Amino acid sequence: MSATTPPLQRTNDFVVKFANVNGSGSASANNLFARSILRMGVPASARNIFPSNIQGLPTWYEVRVSGSGWLGRRGGVDLMVAMNPQTWEKDVAEVEPGGYLFYDSTRFLPKSKFREDITVLGLPLTEICNREFTSPRERQLFKNIMYLGALAALLGIELAEIDKLIQEQYGSKQKLIDSNLKVLRLGHDAATAQLPCPIGLRVERSDQVGDRIFIDGNTAAGLGCVYGGATVAGWYPITPSTSVIEAFTTYCKQLRHDPETGQANYAIVQAEDELASIGMVIGAGWNGARSFTATSGPGISLMQEFFGLAYFAEIPAVVIDVQRGGPSTGMPTRTQQSDVLACAYASHGDTKHVLLFPQDPNESFEFSATALDLAERLQTPVFVMLDLDIGMNEWLVPPFNWDDAREYDRGKVMSAEELEAGKDFGRYLEVDGDGIPYRTLPGTHPKRGAFFTRGTTRDPYAKYSEVGSVYVGNMERLLKKFDTARSLVPAPVLKKAKQATEFGVIYYGSSSEPMNEALAQLEAEGFQLDALRVRAFPFSDEVYRFIKEHPVTYVVEQNRDAQLKTLLVTEGQFDPARLVSVLHYDGAPLTARFVSREIGARMDAAKVTPIKKVAS
Repeated sequence: MSATTPPLQRTNDFVVKFANVNGSGSASANNLFARSILRMGVPASARNIFPSNIQGLPTWYEVRVSGSGWLGRRGGVDLMVAMNPQTWEKDVAEVEPGGYLFYDSTRFLPKSKFREDITVLGLPLTEICNREFTSPRERQLFKNIMYLGALAALLGIELAEIDKLIQEQYGSKQKLIDSNLKVLRLGHDAATAQLPCPIGLRVERSDQVGDRIFIDGNTAAGLGCVYGGATVAGWYPITPSTSVIEAFTTYCKQLRHDPETGQANYAIVQAEDELASIGMVIGAGWNGARSFTATSGPGISLMQEFFGLAYFAEIPAVVIDVQRGGPSTGMPTRTQQSDVLACAYASHGDTKHVLLFPQDPNESFEFSATALDLAERLQTPVFVMLDLDIGMNEWLVPPFNWDDAREYDRGKVMSAEELEAGKDFGRYLEVDGDGIPYRTLPGTHPKRGAFFTRGTTRDPYAKYSEVGSVYVGNMERLLKKFDTARSLVPAPVLKKAKQATEFGVIYYGSSSEPMNEALAQLEAEGFQLDALRVRAFPFSDEVYRFIKEHPVTYVVEQNRDAQLKTLLVTEGQFDPARLVSVLHYDGAPLTARFVSREIGARMDAAKVTPIKKVAS
């Protein structure tokens, strides 16, 4: 069916979205599609949007192909692969004017089900599968591979690259390899014979991928914990963080066995609940092991009391929080940045915790390792704030870097020799002016050092005390320690506009990729903004200076209540009117179009005349 609107003509620059049913086996074929484009040297990114049930509900998989290198979601769909009758109307509506709709034409659909401004491409996939196979499960699974072959013909994807991926996926299982390759060509040949191949959307071989790798953030974080020296993980399964521990387990089995005895030199304990898991982590940290847990929002809620203990007793612990939609059970398989305040001030009483905001899997690896150093240096919990978009989706990122000469920062640990020599030891004694006391590890010395800890008030020598001035002195020292952290955490990243501007924008985490593209779009429209990517809390002086230098600063984040803005206003004592929220929280990853539209509209409303309009 031809369109009344001219079909889109784009090479290495389009969005394909797959509409499937959860449990249909489509995930493997969709992933092969994305990887085959990468194998042709063309940058691509994938977003899996799936339900929290086991099977039967709608699921979507979106692939952004961008020769320009944009890896965030753009917004809009150029080619919809509509394989789910339940969501047909919504899926068809998403296609851009001039775009394409590919569907299984085995069952007749009336003209009213289509749009006149898009090109419709129908192929009787079910009919072909029913003819070729007898097993109902084979018919379902092979239909996915068949549409992969058809898409290769329509878009010009080289079959040889998909062949290699199938061979790598199934390894020595030659029977599976042969059957998948056969079905792949069935789809390719059917499309070539029955459809106008290729269409206006094309993939052409390039060399823009380079040495980058395609990996998800949870796997990267798990590997980062191995390289960062973690030997203990206490955890309880929760979506979307479970695969952090699965990755840590996999890499520990490969890398964490004594070369002489073959024994494991790590411990991974699945606790009975989240509260128990963080208790294990804190206990291991007190004993001198580098330890961590991985969880999500509901787990953060349950762990609050122990966060207070670790903060007040000053025990290292790392928490990898893969944020999801909340509150309560919320949307377990949707992404948000909604745990910022819950983690920053976790537990009752006055607390402030270190937060790290990685933007992608590369920084997930780096920050997870860094968090283990910071936790021991500062003797406090450190939170690595991933989200589902980073954690469970695969991203194209630079290879991980690790200096084998790097030494772990164990912080201020007093040795047995120092204790034996009579060096003054007070577990909570201010010594160097940075708020960080010395600690000893259990068993360091038979008579001296700290053997116990408590969550009650105490004096600098850990003796129980409820004297008000002693309590105040301890709490102020903890603030001094938090201020010390300001110079230790990852610094923000500044991008100056090409021309001087009074407008700025602050963003963080997975918002970074769509934000980068939105900045380019806004600049093309003549709007100038300085941009600052925040990478940690406590905020550095550069963050506060950035806000002071811009009368208006937009804060882009993925939650309802403007949590980062609240943190900036509270900590920096700014007039809230200086900070303008741009909020996106429907559970889907942020898009560049949303950001550029929202900020552009606000700048228009503020009577900001684009530069190019002045020139004209």
